[in-house]
Amino acid sequence: MSRARDRRRTGFRDRYGPWAMVAGASEGLGAAFAMELAARGLNLVLVARRPDPLAALAARLPTLTRTVVADLGTDEGIEAAGVAGAGVELGLVVANAAYSPIGRFVDMVPDQWRRALMVNCHAPLELAHRFLPGMVARCSGGFVVMSSLAGMQGSPPITVYAATKAFGAILAEGLWAELRGSGVDVVTCVAGAVETPGLAETKARRAPGTLTPDQVVTAALNGLGRGPRAIPGLTMRVSSAVMSRLLPRRTAIALIARASRDLTRPPESGGPHSG
Repeated sequence: MSRARDRRRTGFRDRYGPWAMVAGASEGLGAAFAMELAARGLNLVLVARRPDPLAALAARLPTLTRTVVADLGTDEGIEAAGVAGAGVELGLVVANAAYSPIGRFVDMVPDQWRRALMVNCHAPLELAHRFLPGMVARCSGGFVVMSSLAGMQGSPPITVYAATKAFGAILAEGLWAELRGSGVDVVTCVAGAVETPGLAETKARRAPGTLTPDQVVTAALNGLGRGPRAIPGLTMRVSSAVMSRLLPRRTAIALIARASRDLTRPPESGGPHSG
């Protein structure tokens, strides 16, 4: 590692350490966040539902690690994550956990969209409310909310997922504005297709501009302190500008519907865009 890179990572640890929490950490993007944050010297609180992948990930990390087996789709799971984070000096939270029910809204059972609301909206709100005040008191810290390009317009057949991701992005942007000058940085990472197990389970073909988890993680972490929103990848940045600024709304919705038409079965956890 070069001296310049080592200094950058030391500076990151000083600003966002000594501990970070990754919610939704068992695989895909969550695991990539954990690996990169550990490489930058942060100790980790890893939160996920499945104990075996969580333990396997923790065993590979070079820094101190605490694992929390918790379902963020429940009040008990959110409370367990809160208790674990309260026991350390938490300087960074990554709200990455996601659930994406796939199919027509009118065909869903209520438990599906209720779970999406809990995991994708309620959990980030709770984590922000629990941990941001302590960061503000210390005048340092960061909060990352993983969002999706699907949340920039109506996105059938992942309508509920897209709506919850729009909520997360707007929440992060508002928090970014409220906390400017406090020493605490907030960013939403608006990702397109990412090579995660969740995407592989739901989409038959690789979408143009698909990125690796490492690319998305780098964009998200590098976005801290630079603005309210980070969009990884040139293809996705161009797509975002075209979809949101140039195309009529009905055309943008039709395009995203066409791009999502081969989504098949919903994964047990995670979503087609985040892991």
